[in-house]
Amino acid sequence: MQWAFTKARELNVHFLMAFVHDCIIAFSDMCDIALRAEETYMFDFNAARVTMLDSQIRTNDVTDFAIQAAFRKIPRELFVPKSKMALAYGDANVDVGEGRWLIRPRDFSKMIDAADIAKTDVVLDIACGRGYSVAVMAELAETVVALEETDEAVERATSILERCGVTNAAVVKGELKAGAPEHGPFDVIFVNAAVSTVPQTWLDQLANGGRLLVAKAEGPLCRVMVFTKTGDKVGERIVFDAQIPTLPGFTPEQEFVL
Repeated sequence: MQWAFTKARELNVHFLMAFVHDCIIAFSDMCDIALRAEETYMFDFNAARVTMLDSQIRTNDVTDFAIQAAFRKIPRELFVPKSKMALAYGDANVDVGEGRWLIRPRDFSKMIDAADIAKTDVVLDIACGRGYSVAVMAELAETVVALEETDEAVERATSILERCGVTNAAVVKGELKAGAPEHGPFDVIFVNAAVSTVPQTWLDQLANGGRLLVAKAEGPLCRVMVFTKTGDKVGERIVFDAQIPTLPGFTPEQEFVL
């Protein structure tokens, strides 16, 4: 009888050791698969960035090499919530929260091209969100001042820009309609969404020869406009039509008919 109990214990121990061994191997395999998936995922971002440049930017007449280099360099996926990183390079606007959007690559690149940013320019970036537009324009301009409305938004954008090594830009807090007159005048003012009307305060902060890039909402579509200041006059021209979300607080007021 004692021999039978001893043999049973030995069999149980052997079974337990085999079970633990199988668990360790399975866990190791899972970790290896996860690691390879992560490496593939990271590689896909680089491939997606090149595809974006080739299929959405170059094919839409954005031929400036400096602009192309900026879009190739800046990791767009870092400027969206983690849950939307896979959407960063798609041909669509990406909602990044709090009324801010990452404008689709085709439209954003054409706006940047129309701004004609020079290496000596000082740029004001209104409603910069998480800072992608700041990072791109910082590659082209001397200085970029970005404007956001809350401390949280300012801190988040600043953190991401620091992570990307951007050193010639600063994110400040202020009312969007007021602009940032204490840091002006500006050679370029860029607005990261559509508005129904353009505040005079933005035009007042343009330097002589300065350009304001903004989408004017007109029904379901909007028209991307360039306003150029020459002396005390401001001219305007339509660049292209697009579908760009309207900035909160800049929608047209509803009219009630009695």
